Amino acid sequence: MIHIRGAVLDRIGSPRPYARSQPISVVDLDLDPPGNDEVLVRIEAAGVCHSDLSVVDGNRVRPVPMLLGHEAAGIVEAVGDRAGDLAVGQRVVLVFLPRCGHCTACATEGLTPCEPGSAANGAGTLLGGGIRLARNGNRVYHHLGVSGFATHAVVNRASAVPVPDDVPPHVAALLGCAVLTGGGAVLNVGNPQPGQSVAVVGLGGVGMAAVLTALTYDGVRVVGVDRLPEKLAAARALGAHETYTPEQAADGGIKAAVVVEAVGHPAALQSAIGLTAPGGRTITVGLPPPDARITLSPLGFVAEGRSLIGSYLGSAVPSRDIPRFVALWRSGRLPVESLVSSTIRLDDINTAMDHLADGTAVRQLITF
Repeated sequence: MIHIRGAVLDRIGSPRPYARSQPISVVDLDLDPPGNDEVLVRIEAAGVCHSDLSVVDGNRVRPVPMLLGHEAAGIVEAVGDRAGDLAVGQRVVLVFLPRCGHCTACATEGLTPCEPGSAANGAGTLLGGGIRLARNGNRVYHHLGVSGFATHAVVNRASAVPVPDDVPPHVAALLGCAVLTGGGAVLNVGNPQPGQSVAVVGLGGVGMAAVLTALTYDGVRVVGVDRLPEKLAAARALGAHETYTPEQAADGGIKAAVVVEAVGHPAALQSAIGLTAPGGRTITVGLPPPDARITLSPLGFVAEGRSLIGSYLGSAVPSRDIPRFVALWRSGRLPVESLVSSTIRLDDINTAMDHLADGTAVRQLITF
């Protein structure tokens, strides 16, 4: 057992501002050593994502107390008996949906989330059912198999993807969620062709990663859509060819062959569907509240040959896709570091959740 420090959510649905209500406490915890299929990782960097906020505000119900954080990278410090293909000292990207590799869903090559992995995430355990965290003798649940808002984490081997030493921590961390989710949606589902347009609705960390990935395709026009002028300016700075508010895009008759919705709000998905050209694909990666609903006409999908596709974790197989994104980053075509809007301390986590809820942050990165 080792002693660590981490950010634990004790109660869901606290009032904002979170900087005042303090639903998350940075505390000392006990971490058990890794089991046979697990590894101990010293966390170097962790990104703050809407999937963390969705647990804090109650949109995604999870068991508490829970050590948050699902987008992280770090150095392997110990390996279990059946995780020996990873070496102590390796840098790894931690991913929030472990894939067992054996279930029917895993046979879809990323199109469907792993069934045991999803069940473990919902229960707040590691893949296989284990819990390795405790505070004052009482168990603390894992967040999406990672719990990266801490100095160390024990994760299942399936949640760790090794990367070369030249990939710095602030890049490696973002590969595990923002890039896999947003970039993966473009890479694995959208697959735009020369002469087509890609529109991204919602320009947070995931949406900006989709913009960056779309820009790696030759001959593809990239359009950014968001309500905040500063987000539109940031997308233009990354290289987006056009940017609009949702109203401007609708009034201007903007249509794209591939439209990625990265907000998790019904209005954003309605906008994305409206921006999709005949024959095009609307890809939704945002996670709305469970009771969210939209209204649409099926006729448009039939008569115009359009499709609406859900994409969880960018329909990615992390062990396959993270090396692809590393290669794009190395070539200079995918400047992942440009997604980092600020670097913060772990103790600033409640304020970081406020910035995320306000929509003012792209990717806040905790460094250790």
